[in-house]
Amino acid sequence: MEIIVNGQSQEVPEGYTAEQLVNSLELVGKRIAMEVNEEIVPKSGYSAYAFMAGDRVEVVHAVGGG
Repeated sequence: MEIIVNGQSQEVPEGYTAEQLVNSLELVGKRIAMEVNEEIVPKSGYSAYAFMAGDRVEVVHAVGGG
């Protein structure tokens, strides 16, 4: 199935979770926020949140600086 991640089409298997996406983007352990179809997905729910075909996903991560 196809989802849109940060404006880019991505083909993923059925049942693909937010946790799997974070792993594939190599963002494990980083300070990130995820929004799916303009709704925030809590980090505590990543392992249970399965994407649906056509979902629009935005993932942002905090960058420190001064």
